[in-house]
Amino acid sequence: MLATTQATTETIARLNDRARQGLDRTARIVITANLLAQISDGTFPGDVVAQARVMKAARECTFTSSSPERDFSSFEIDGVQACLKIDYYDLCLEFGSDDPADASVTRRVITIMAREDY
Repeated sequence: MLATTQATTETIARLNDRARQGLDRTARIVITANLLAQISDGTFPGDVVAQARVMKAARECTFTSSSPERDFSSFEIDGVQACLKIDYYDLCLEFGSDDPADASVTRRVITIMAREDY
């Protein structure tokens, strides 16, 4: 039973990594307005550049052993403390997923936020 749990955890971690890297077309990525406001100059081009910096940081963030599924991380972007959280939903994004290890029944939502938004 322990091996199954470890295998499930690693499957979820691998799926989370794919979503974070932009390889899961069904995943949704949300950047909070507060985080964006803190690292952008408020112009449209500034917002686009800020979003790119956020995505780069999310793709390169590291995870501690307290997050074996690699679904939560804290990191810094331009001096702003940020965090990333991955949640698991059903295909309609209405309810929690019954099986986050099964990509065919799970949609991942990645929220990247300022630490105070958490």
